Amino acid sequence: MKKHDFQYFFHEGISNMFSHGFMSFATVGITIACLLIMGTFSLVSLNANANLQSLQDQSVILAFVDESYTEAEAKALQPQIERISNVASVDFIGKEEAMETYVDEYLEDESLAEDITPEIFRDRFSIHLEELESMTETADAIGQIEGIAKVRADEDLSKGFLTVSQIAAVVCITLIVVLLVVSLFIMSNTIKLTTFDRKDEIAIMKMVGATDGFIRWPFVYEGLLLGCFSAVIAFFLQWGLYVGISAGIGASDTLQLLDILPFTELWAPVLGIFVLVGLLVGIVGSLMAIRKFLRV
Repeated sequence: MKKHDFQYFFHEGISNMFSHGFMSFATVGITIACLLIMGTFSLVSLNANANLQSLQDQSVILAFVDESYTEAEAKALQPQIERISNVASVDFIGKEEAMETYVDEYLEDESLAEDITPEIFRDRFSIHLEELESMTETADAIGQIEGIAKVRADEDLSKGFLTVSQIAAVVCITLIVVLLVVSLFIMSNTIKLTTFDRKDEIAIMKMVGATDGFIRWPFVYEGLLLGCFSAVIAFFLQWGLYVGISAGIGASDTLQLLDILPFTELWAPVLGIFVLVGLLVGIVGSLMAIRKFLRV
């Protein structure tokens, strides 16, 4: 493409934008709204998955060692557990440590712990998994090891985590697809107004030999500029909205348990996705709008 062609197409794209100022403004506004909704749901889903992953990391299998085993014999079982597939890590918890954990977590009054001795607890292993989906099979395999008297696995809790994660992913993807379709429809109809006003001019250009590409490019630039403007504005609005909500959650006593990812870790992919979606919506929308007017 020649330099003067680029300047011409860019100038025509700008002119097309301002020839329908209100509709261009409405298109940018609605596209920003779609991007914000899409971005908000995506960020909520991302934070939900991060919190779910944190909870999943805390979801462990506890394997209790037979009471007749000494601590040394109990520790000797660890390599067998580590060899089981789906086991990510294994931590040995002795009787003394188990007692201290119990006292710290469940006894507010220290005087109640005076009669508690380590001997009433069992040596145990805390086992983290690679895949929660296979918790039942992994727990069964651990229970088959000689010397393991009991296995405790919160299977219902792990299934709940997986169900919530899957539902969140489906809802997020569905909303993104719907919003993309809506944005494409709006962009396409806005650019159709411009092309409708210039349909006679397009027909004359076709009759004097102008190529479809030469006619199409100004409208592509119009869609590209509308999409780019929408993406940049939506990004800064999303940034402010995210920081404001994060600050509100941080200041709330009831919501402090939630871990909110800092926007400094997310801004680059968010900006990239917004620009990509904005350009995609603008270019595809313009191509959809101009297609019927090129049939002369």
